[in-house]
Amino acid sequence: MENNQLGFDSLAVHAGSFEDALGSAVSPIYQTSTFKFENADHGARCFSGEEDGFIYTRIGNPTIGELEKAVAALEHGYGGIATSSGMAAVNTVYLTYLASGKHMIGHHSLYGPSRSVIEGLYPKFGITSSFVDATNVENVIAAIRPETSLIFLETPANPSIEITDIKAICEVARQHNITVCVDNTFCSPYLQNPLDLGADIVVHSMTKFINGHADIVAGMIVAKTKEVYSKLRPVMVIMGCNMDPHQAWLTRRGLKTLGIRIDRAQENSMKVAAFLESHPKVEWVKYPGLKSHPQFELAKVQMRGPGAMISFELKGGLEAGKIMMNNVKMALLAVSLGGIETLIQHPAGMTHSKLSKDAKAAAGITDGLVRLSVGIENVEDIIADLDQALALV
Repeated sequence: MENNQLGFDSLAVHAGSFEDALGSAVSPIYQTSTFKFENADHGARCFSGEEDGFIYTRIGNPTIGELEKAVAALEHGYGGIATSSGMAAVNTVYLTYLASGKHMIGHHSLYGPSRSVIEGLYPKFGITSSFVDATNVENVIAAIRPETSLIFLETPANPSIEITDIKAICEVARQHNITVCVDNTFCSPYLQNPLDLGADIVVHSMTKFINGHADIVAGMIVAKTKEVYSKLRPVMVIMGCNMDPHQAWLTRRGLKTLGIRIDRAQENSMKVAAFLESHPKVEWVKYPGLKSHPQFELAKVQMRGPGAMISFELKGGLEAGKIMMNNVKMALLAVSLGGIETLIQHPAGMTHSKLSKDAKAAAGITDGLVRLSVGIENVEDIIADLDQALALV
């Protein structure tokens, strides 16, 4: 059957698979740096592009290629570009679409390093940026300049769980010939497909939901068209941001269970979010599955499920948060997200610590904000763990 005839879980298992010469049911790891040619002419044809063939793993590798094809199929894109980390994917996009004199617009609540690198490193190359509350499309329109060449969104945003209307932003961007990239890490292609909503590029930290087992670091770029892909791929190759074959094999293995893992995690999340919202020591909860979420209706239209990420504010601020996080027993006090285990962390002091005080305030990252990545454990155990920790606050 063709890919477009398969359901999501079938694609997650089979997309990109290739026939192994020995008939292996699981595609093997091509753990090699280089590939030999049949003869000098064959080598020349591969280098010139006259013939498809593998040359050097930084340029391409069968194991990595399978993963690229699989994620691209799930995102409904032209092609995937696997990278060594999520930030390698982000920087490949930045380096492709930003140059001296160019300007980028980003959502103010964005993964910390994605924002801090553009504000801290890229200005020395003559690149400027503006970060706005992109949940209001008028803020994006007001930030557009003649030199704006990239709009970079993350929705739901990290760690505020704010949701941006991708379709509306893309319609504005098209009017100004601006490229739109969406970080789809929090949803994964199982819950959201930004390319279908008008985006040009999707990036993932595959470290998170796509791999799902907290044992690799990896990134992915998916281009909507051949033209966009042809711009991005050479930048990744020449910058050496490529993935390792064994890393790709582990990620491909994790991808096969993406749907069933997220189903369980978001089933748990609905119950955990309801528990937190009703707890007397919790000020507020942000979760797309709750009617109290400011963009609840948009989430129902744009996403196929509310996901497994929750942010909440404790009464008592920073000290209350420390007490809670220091006393969880099953949940892990750790950064990252999207794994089979429940993780809890403090964004202001951890993932977003390098942002200025004003930037944190503008993005709603308060000292008492707690971010929870809900895992696939028994939900009764997750709630009991949070409850006993909250009792000490």
